[in-house]
Amino acid sequence: MNHLISPSILASDFGNLQRDIEMLNQSEADWIHVDIMDGMFVPNISFGFPIVEVAKKHAAKPLDVHLMIQDPDRYLERFKEAGASGITVHFEACPHLNRTVNAIKYLGCKAGVALNPHTPVGFLEDIIEYLDLVLIMSVNPGFGGQKFIGNTYKKLRELKKMSSGRNAKLYIEVDGGVDESNSLKLINAGANVLVAGNSVFSAKNPVAAIKTLKHPH
Repeated sequence: MNHLISPSILASDFGNLQRDIEMLNQSEADWIHVDIMDGMFVPNISFGFPIVEVAKKHAAKPLDVHLMIQDPDRYLERFKEAGASGITVHFEACPHLNRTVNAIKYLGCKAGVALNPHTPVGFLEDIIEYLDLVLIMSVNPGFGGQKFIGNTYKKLRELKKMSSGRNAKLYIEVDGGVDESNSLKLINAGANVLVAGNSVFSAKNPVAAIKTLKHPH
């Protein structure tokens, strides 16, 4: 499977959100990553349903919604209605993860589970077959522009090994500090979806930055 690029609109210019999404539509981006933060599960608040709805209105690509929120089950249906194609919840926020994953699938969305940097990949051993996506956080969630955590490569290799033979179509996504300096190494370690925020939206030419991530060398 060729790897996918999912630029995070958390790093976009919210005063020109339509413009930035239309830029993503014209680029080689595959998905549009939407980071939802509640100020409880993570120490920051991002945005909610109105922004997701605006993104959906203008996006020609699937919305890859990442819920960094407590008790995400309360809002799964609302995010589906707002336009989510895939919904990723945090392992650490879901005491009944199997039920949550089933609820996401019932809505017709891709079901993803995210792991914080300190959470071992092995914790997904009993649910790996049921997932469409696993998101490995390569920074502590909550803020953009953080330094990449090197242990991520080991976790990607472990996840790739665990999923091969059991869930060969699994999307293995990585989020945090992804740029052209580490993209190829991440892909070689097992990632097949790269989330990039600052490295895309702070670039002089975001379309070219996406192209570089899509065709690393």
